Amino acid sequence: MLREKIRSLSEQYQQEFIQARRHIHTHPELSYQEFETSQFIQQKLNDWNIPFEVKATTGVVGLIEGKNPASRIIALRADIDALPIHEENEVDYKSVNEGVMHACGHDVHTTCLLGAAKILQELKDEWEGTVKLIFQPGEEKNPGGASLMIKDGALENPKPQGIFGLHVHPGLPLGKLSFRKGRVMASADEIYITIKSKGGHAAAPHLTADTILIASQLIVSLQQIISRNNDPFSPSVLSICSIQGGHTTNVIPSEVKLKGTFRAMDEQWRRKAHGLIKKQSEELVHAMGAEADVLIDVGYPFVDNDSKLTEVAWQLANEYWGKENVEETEIRMGAEDFGYYTHLVPGCFYRLGVRNEEKGIIHNVHTPKFNVDEGAITNGIQMMAWLGAKAAV
Repeated sequence: MLREKIRSLSEQYQQEFIQARRHIHTHPELSYQEFETSQFIQQKLNDWNIPFEVKATTGVVGLIEGKNPASRIIALRADIDALPIHEENEVDYKSVNEGVMHACGHDVHTTCLLGAAKILQELKDEWEGTVKLIFQPGEEKNPGGASLMIKDGALENPKPQGIFGLHVHPGLPLGKLSFRKGRVMASADEIYITIKSKGGHAAAPHLTADTILIASQLIVSLQQIISRNNDPFSPSVLSICSIQGGHTTNVIPSEVKLKGTFRAMDEQWRRKAHGLIKKQSEELVHAMGAEADVLIDVGYPFVDNDSKLTEVAWQLANEYWGKENVEETEIRMGAEDFGYYTHLVPGCFYRLGVRNEEKGIIHNVHTPKFNVDEGAITNGIQMMAWLGAKAAV
């Protein structure tokens, strides 16, 4: 059976792909700078005689044709960039690029897709259709590598009928997978507000506008946009995460900068909120005697898992791993540029368990000590290969 062959090959190649992951982890590259990682992927695809094209400078799109290639077209996606974090793990494969680390598991995602590609290529006479391999740059940074890949034609010639992506889940034990239908991750927009006045002496606040006080009022006021304008049954978050202004005890600064993020699960509310944030910032600041420059850098849309495709994937996971090892994942207000794909073709973004408390593998993504149980690599390869070979929209 195909399932047994996928399992056998993944176990046969286990050490090869653990080493591949360690190589990628050791040599992380920031968003849109993934030149060595892209070359590594291209070399692997060349070795396996898988045709590919380079997209969006460092992205790679490969194509594997099984029997009756036009009968079914499925895309599998992985992100390849790392984060500006100094790694604190003391492992043989620790990052050699100072201040750069695969702290979000993209090294695992890339390895899982490479492993699935090798297996699907070897077994291409045993499954129907075409599998498109999408290795994309820049998931961690606006405008999102997915958007650039789409602009460069990654979803065309041929256009997939469905797309799958996985993400490591440090809260999910090794050997588990999790899925969720519908909206599963939020949109994400960056907020930049600059409050300006002429500044002045702290002992004479009446001669200027107090930018620090205004910033304080504005931060509190902005929270009411969520609490008093948004449907309480529609998740949304507005967080101001940085305030920069002033340098001493007795000078009211002429400028204060605020930075934050806005998250939503509804596009109509998202656009309305942008207008409210801008209007409230400008008018409150003006009413208090200063001026405001407001920039909302529009980021990724929410991730919307297609119900039908996710049901197919969920059932295939049950069949492969057993129902006891497949769970429903939680809704997250974090963002993922996989959302761009899901607004154009049916998509399914699912989670791969990587946690192992006995080994101390418990740290969350985007932290200096994040790591995975490498047994998850074989699990991820198997599931991606299984979906590539069997999933149908």
